[in-house]
Amino acid sequence: METLGIEKLHYYVPTTKKSEKRFIKKDVIIYGGTPAGITAAVQIARLGYSVAIVEFSQQVGGMTASGLGATDLGAEEAVGGLAKEFYQEIARYYQKEKQWIFEPKAAHYVFQKWIKEHNIAVYYRQHLEKVLTIKGKITEIVMEDGSCYQADIFMDCSYEGDVLAKANISYFVGRESNATYKEVYNGIQFGGLHHKFEKWIDPYKKEGDAKSGLLPGITEDDPSLLGYQGQGDHRIQAYNFRICLTNDPEKRVPFPKPANYCAEQYQLLLRYIHSGVWDVFKLHTMLPNRKSDLNNYGAFSTDYIGMNYDWPEGSYEHREEIFQQHVNYDLGLLYFLANDKRVPISIRAEVAEWGLPRDEFMETGHWPPQLYIREARRMISDYVMTDRNCLGQASIHDSVGLASYHMDSHHCRRVVIDGRCVNEGDVQVPTSPFSISYRSIRPQLSECRNLFVPVCLSSSHIAYGAIRMEPVFMIVGQSAGVAAVLALKNKVSVQEVQYNDLRTELLRCGQVLEWSAEIEDDPIKRMQATFGR
Repeated sequence: METLGIEKLHYYVPTTKKSEKRFIKKDVIIYGGTPAGITAAVQIARLGYSVAIVEFSQQVGGMTASGLGATDLGAEEAVGGLAKEFYQEIARYYQKEKQWIFEPKAAHYVFQKWIKEHNIAVYYRQHLEKVLTIKGKITEIVMEDGSCYQADIFMDCSYEGDVLAKANISYFVGRESNATYKEVYNGIQFGGLHHKFEKWIDPYKKEGDAKSGLLPGITEDDPSLLGYQGQGDHRIQAYNFRICLTNDPEKRVPFPKPANYCAEQYQLLLRYIHSGVWDVFKLHTMLPNRKSDLNNYGAFSTDYIGMNYDWPEGSYEHREEIFQQHVNYDLGLLYFLANDKRVPISIRAEVAEWGLPRDEFMETGHWPPQLYIREARRMISDYVMTDRNCLGQASIHDSVGLASYHMDSHHCRRVVIDGRCVNEGDVQVPTSPFSISYRSIRPQLSECRNLFVPVCLSSSHIAYGAIRMEPVFMIVGQSAGVAAVLALKNKVSVQEVQYNDLRTELLRCGQVLEWSAEIEDDPIKRMQATFGR
């Protein structure tokens, strides 16, 4: 059976320590083969310095190569440097003049091409165990298998921020209160206009009977625990898989039944469908060659709401449990919609037209291997990006690139209010392209002198919602690579890199650092176009 590989789909498989340690020394060591890690490595190699990528999993490319083919772009003109080169490579792959959407295997092809062309060493299945520091500098990072990686400069390009945490650098997990940074859109958020229940849906196993218990997926029914608008908490926005599907009969593999399938997990969705709402497949963006990128849409979809709070600071073993729960939930959702007799036959027929693509993710049963970690840890540095940056109310002098997506938080929990099921946490606020501060991608001088953090950068929860897009990670990763080389050349800490020198080099690399009012842009129209996918 073609889908047997799904049983090999894991976040974490323990490694055994080697009897003889392996030592790797480079000018720069990058932990995390995300798009930020790859562009950083390519840029460092182009500038003539040695670099290696140390990757937790068995593949590089992060979400870009794991199903997120419908690029969360924002403004095209805000994309420069290697990020722009990536999409130009994608266009050449498809023999087009311009191409912003792509199959996972196309992204994988481009990233592997870059790695090969620049002779970048990549070490896979490297599970971080400890970070060693002396006098405010990281000297080496050590893996579970005993491998040691030494460098003058390190980069944490992981989605989780594991290096910065083990280096005892300040960070935050969850949603800050609006009061923390004097924001408007942070913290607990009720009344979102999107991805809400459009009908009154009873939350109890036996309708109208609170004593019967809550349906699966609803976490709270105690009014005292709801909190208030703008209050800070530990919750983070939901994760899911960006699932690559196909409706090509020659490539379509029917959705397999997951090992721990439980149809009652979707009772709330079934109740919603029977109320007359069917929108799970609405954000189902077509990719080349009859494939699609299925993302979350509506009140009940691929987001496993409220089930990821422990991920950012969890042990590898606990993350594996959460990972498998998400696989089971998302794959089970598709199997349920295509096969459960309680689902209207028209919906079953619509979903069954789709399946997993036979020519993608062959080693993991055609299922994407990377869970969509929308946010985890966020560093606290000398400058914290906030919603005021996103809204153009605060400006910075040390830009390393632009973000241009709207402020976007997926739901963080599903609760009961006045006997009705309600999702909480969604925020969708338009922005114009804004600059990201250099100070937000390196720690405070008192905490670490030789680390860059291009992914889990210094930002509030809601500002991160506009920054956390894959093209932006490519942009910031490249800029961090340039800054790393300047620090090496001048033998200074990452905090002492002179911004004027950095700016000159970034512009030479084709980065876009400021947004011009002369560029025609309609942020509301762009945001609406995103929802229309």
